[in-house]
Amino acid sequence: MHSLMTHTITLIPGDGIGPEITSAVKRVLLAAGVNITWEEIPAREEIEKQGLEFMKAGVVESIRKNRVALKGPMRTAIAGGAPSINVGLRQALDLYANLRPVKNLQGVQSRYQDVDLVLVRENTEDLYAGLEHTVVPGVVESLKIITEKASTRIARFAFEYASKYSRKKIHAIHKANIMKLSDGLFLSSIRKVAAEYADVEYKEMIIDNACMQMVLNPHQFDMLLLTNLYGDIMSDLAAGLVGGLGVVPSGNIGQEAALFESVHGTAPDIAGKGIANPTALLMSAIMMLNHIGEALAAKRIEDSLYKVYREGKTLTRDVGGTATTAQFADAVIRTLGH
Repeated sequence: MHSLMTHTITLIPGDGIGPEITSAVKRVLLAAGVNITWEEIPAREEIEKQGLEFMKAGVVESIRKNRVALKGPMRTAIAGGAPSINVGLRQALDLYANLRPVKNLQGVQSRYQDVDLVLVRENTEDLYAGLEHTVVPGVVESLKIITEKASTRIARFAFEYASKYSRKKIHAIHKANIMKLSDGLFLSSIRKVAAEYADVEYKEMIIDNACMQMVLNPHQFDMLLLTNLYGDIMSDLAAGLVGGLGVVPSGNIGQEAALFESVHGTAPDIAGKGIANPTALLMSAIMMLNHIGEALAAKRIEDSLYKVYREGKTLTRDVGGTATTAQFADAVIRTLGH
């Protein structure tokens, strides 16, 4: 079953286990009959060896031209070092919506069953604007930027998503009891949009309570709408409820382009051993297929992936199996054929 559409997609294999999981995902998409020409960006090390910066080596131009990209994990230095490539790409391409569906995979041990959440995180501002400076030695100021424009835009994205995918309820997560102006503006912008969608129930919850409620009973939530920092924290918290970052996808979506990526780390300790789990990147690729109009192939791959997990015979080590990356990909491909 080959698709009649041909897609050119930017591929950023990333660091550490990135190239291994990327190659597994490419094989699955090929086996599903999706026609993709990959425009592959070289590894950061290779680009830097040539004396170039990763962000200035044509990656932004490639994604802008192709409008879609798939990306493996990339390392980010902690305190000092180069700025995060992830944040850089989101800002350069104005990928304002971070979409994180969180759902159980049958066969993966987790704290809860039947979790089915979607987190929508504003992706361009808040404390991640990166506006920090030293006021005087020993005092640093970091600016939290919230605009009506970005808050309204992310609210519109969330409510449109809810309408399209029959989601019933959105919680806006905030700290407006303390940050009355910034989080207050976020909430007032959302309320205006919420008023236009009578079929979606709209609620608000303070961030600290929301974290507790998520752990006590995640089933009370359907969709969460968050600023950048709270969204980053709560989407990882939600992933922890269903087995961690290795089994959840992520998409960064803007008007002009979309970037789908695995949000787990580069796992340098197992890089090159061929045992990494490609599930998160494969699930992100499934989101990507839905985004580019390949819903049929997306559904087939998703069904195969779920079946491999349900059967539990060919799983990677991180989820209790013994399979290699390639064996896991083979199992998904075999299941596609049935």
